[in-house]
Amino acid sequence: MDIDAGRQVYLPRCNGDVDDDGKEKRTGTVWTATAHIVTAVIGSGVLSLAWAMAQLGWVAGPLSLVLFAAVTFYTCGLLADCYRVGDPVSGKRNYTYTEAVQSYLGGWHVWFCGFCQYVNMFGTSIGYTITASISAAAVKKSNCFHWHGHKADCDELLTPYIIAFGAVQVIFCQVPNFHKLSWLSAVAAVMSFSYATIAVGLSLAQTISGPTGKTSLTGTEVGVDLNSSQKVWLTFQALGNVAFAYSYAIILIEIQDTLASPPGENKTMRQATVMGISVTTAFYMLCGCLGYSAFGNTAQGNILTGFGFYEPYWLVDFANVCIIVHLVGGFQVFCQPLFAAVEGKVARRYPSLARNRAVLFRLVSRTAFVGLVTLLALLMPFFNSILGFLGSVAFWPLTVFFPVEMYIRQRQIPRFTTKWVALQSLSFVCFLVTLAACAASILGVRDSLKIYTPFKTKV
Repeated sequence: MDIDAGRQVYLPRCNGDVDDDGKEKRTGTVWTATAHIVTAVIGSGVLSLAWAMAQLGWVAGPLSLVLFAAVTFYTCGLLADCYRVGDPVSGKRNYTYTEAVQSYLGGWHVWFCGFCQYVNMFGTSIGYTITASISAAAVKKSNCFHWHGHKADCDELLTPYIIAFGAVQVIFCQVPNFHKLSWLSAVAAVMSFSYATIAVGLSLAQTISGPTGKTSLTGTEVGVDLNSSQKVWLTFQALGNVAFAYSYAIILIEIQDTLASPPGENKTMRQATVMGISVTTAFYMLCGCLGYSAFGNTAQGNILTGFGFYEPYWLVDFANVCIIVHLVGGFQVFCQPLFAAVEGKVARRYPSLARNRAVLFRLVSRTAFVGLVTLLALLMPFFNSILGFLGSVAFWPLTVFFPVEMYIRQRQIPRFTTKWVALQSLSFVCFLVTLAACAASILGVRDSLKIYTPFKTKV
């Protein structure tokens, strides 16, 4: 798959107008890159961590968060070094993840990488649409419960909220250049901090004041909460949810391509990765552990919309509004590279269309994309199963396999040496986790479809 960032080439007017390759000057810093990372990482995933902890328990739950964070940090460092070919300061730049794979691996790896990356971006857009819509519905439910009592029938039809979110994204998707979205990522990052902090605070208050749910070292109990088969599958699905919480490697190269140089982009990206993953892991630990402590083995799939919290209703409302604003930005962080790839390919194949009908093509194609995402969100509004599937699909190939393979090729590590065996073992173990989580999430979607009526979902 031939993927390109699809940026315009600007004729230089002065030295400050263009970059080292004659293209638009990049102005990103470690702070803007960290904002992009936090926007991409602290998204839907943080909301499901209390539920994931309930499936895994006090031992495996925190341990899985630490292990996924460590693996993500290590492999993202390998990936950042692959942004340039040859010299890390002056070598040829790879504008997208797929270009990096083309430069180092080539062959079938390029097609497989493009397929995994852009299918996952598309799927993440669906997941964000579902999550933001559930939060919008939860705002109205929260007010209903406050004014009519906690036993009132306050269920909301999800369909109009999904359609409304899609309409908002049609407008934002017309922004033509990913470089111009730093302000949106900064706002979204503030929102993510806000609702994650509120979730932590409410969970802490619930834990202190009670009543709290029953917890255990192994999570949900066979014979009490579920049967043995359900325990196995939900454990794997929970691992998929944790993997989704760390799935930002798919846009790492695109984020790195916004960074000014010097210093070398790989150095800046490593600093941003340290800050981004450290901050998000701390929030994940607090949110997951305190959420599990508050609600125990009955923790809901989405901690802020499952209505374990009713009061203060205005704070719950504010947290859900923050989720909505954040996911508007997060949607763009994931889908803009996809737009750039498609439009770049069209521009190369049909140059006259790119020159004469670029605005019209962008309007039609991006609106069609959002329309398709909205339709699929309407047809499959299954929060935890969708997140588990997306996390599992992205984790092994994009977070582990390609960074490891490119690092081996870049450093020319001989086969069957200690380092080669260690790297391949890491990749194989992560492949097994991905396979199990993917199977469990597909099973979850299948079970949900048995009792699902299209366009009639209420939350």
